[in-house]
Amino acid sequence: MRNLIGIRSLLFSVLLFSLLLLAMPAASFGQFGISVTLAPPALPVYEQPICPTDGYLWTPGYWGYGDDGYYWVSGDWIQPPEVGFLWTPGYWGWGGNAYAFHEGYWGQNVGFYGGINYGFGYGGNGYEGGRWDGGHFSYNTSVNRVNTSIIHNTYNTRVVESNTRVSFNGGTGGVEARATSQQEAAANERHIAPVAAQTAHVAAARSNPELRASANNGHPSAEAVAKSETAAKPEAANERAAAPAAKETEKERGESNVKPEEKSAVAAKPATHASEITEHKATTPNTGNAKTDQKYQKQQNTMVAKQNADHQKLAQQQEREHQQLTKSNASEAQKQQVEQKHQQQTQQLEQKHTAQTQKAQTRQQPATARSAQSKPEEGRPH
Repeated sequence: MRNLIGIRSLLFSVLLFSLLLLAMPAASFGQFGISVTLAPPALPVYEQPICPTDGYLWTPGYWGYGDDGYYWVSGDWIQPPEVGFLWTPGYWGWGGNAYAFHEGYWGQNVGFYGGINYGFGYGGNGYEGGRWDGGHFSYNTSVNRVNTSIIHNTYNTRVVESNTRVSFNGGTGGVEARATSQQEAAANERHIAPVAAQTAHVAAARSNPELRASANNGHPSAEAVAKSETAAKPEAANERAAAPAAKETEKERGESNVKPEEKSAVAAKPATHASEITEHKATTPNTGNAKTDQKYQKQQNTMVAKQNADHQKLAQQQEREHQQLTKSNASEAQKQQVEQKHQQQTQQLEQKHTAQTQKAQTRQQPATARSAQSKPEEGRPH
């Protein structure tokens, strides 16, 4: 009798789950993340930060969900993992008895993202913020903030976007949109998951109490809602440190009339080759325990040595490819394509190293600092 009841219970669960899947909008079912019963807040209105450098694509902000409920993940300029790849934003969709989050992804075509109007070219269907042209990305300045005195591959095509700020698909009050056949085809193409810079960005948002909907009532502050961290990435600082400080070119002198926010975009230009990145150096741990510090110092020395070896290996590989281009009398288009690939390789490696270093530094802080970071604020849900 007990076995019969157990079998019936199992069959009922399977049937319920099947109905849930059938009720969800068409999408790539392998990308479901968290599901919750409470709808996410409306999308806030915010100003897009200026594009920091050529080749970066805008990834719009959205509401994530963690142990403390919804939290705002601000939009950011991100370098795509491959030339020709575009970003399909994630979205929340009603599935009959819960809201499920469909993870975003990189691919050659923009797929279905719930019909959500994220703005800045993501009006709910496809992407109108720019396009790839001969291995270079061209920006639509109608919807993107780009310093055209620095980035010349631009165009201006008017984009009409709806004013709705609804942040979810389906259900009561949700966007009524279904995937087209083209979007379904895009969902079945080769995808790349969010890159390291994006996952680090999400982790930082999750741990920031100010970004929680429970703290800001679904209205993040203007400073936090679209804070772009790309312009301050360590690899850009490494490149500036490697360049002779005393040299001022005619071009730099001519940029004295550039606006302050646009000057930051110039300064943040990332390194193109691994040979341009300065050596990583180990820092001194300070946990308050001499033996623990000694152990962490040894671990950090090993990590830094491996990171520098990675730089050297990639630099040698890139140099060999440069020599091959010279020998084969490659065309300018081929050279540009290789340069783009080298920049992506360099930035991806440095993003990996940055994540490693941040993790090590967090672990090596004094115990009191770590406990203060992990302790929830008084009066805040957790």
